[in-house]
Amino acid sequence: MMASDEKSILGWREWVGLPAIGIERIKCKVDTGARTSALHAFFVEPIDVNGEAWVRFGIHPLQRRNDVEQICECRLVDERVVTDSGGHREKRFVIATDLKLADTVIPVELTLTDRDTMQFRMLLGRTAIRDGYVVDPGRSYLLGRPKRKKKKGSTGAPRTD
Repeated sequence: MMASDEKSILGWREWVGLPAIGIERIKCKVDTGARTSALHAFFVEPIDVNGEAWVRFGIHPLQRRNDVEQICECRLVDERVVTDSGGHREKRFVIATDLKLADTVIPVELTLTDRDTMQFRMLLGRTAIRDGYVVDPGRSYLLGRPKRKKKKGSTGAPRTD
């Protein structure tokens, strides 16, 4: 195991990617109090793909916006009972995918749950980051912020009217 001074530092919130399921970027809360990582899914349905158990689910990758939807399909890894921060127990589907943290890609298991009422659409738990990261709870976006795309027709020049 690496010494803590060799570990990468994350802020309490970061922009990450889930490239294998087509999520270029999603804002997540890094939560060392949570064992498992969770991804917002406004619907989840089990499906059969060539005799294997998979799940199809829809996510809203942008906070406070339900007009942007992405439908994903992943192989089902497990179903687990998870206790949330309020003490409520819920059976959740679990998927495995790659998580992109800046230029590093790590495997991660994600439970799928409706996080629509939560501030963050993704929660990154301690199991995913235990081997190579420490968290600075007083800082944010240490991995960088994504560049905003310019609006169509925008030249970047100041308006003169």
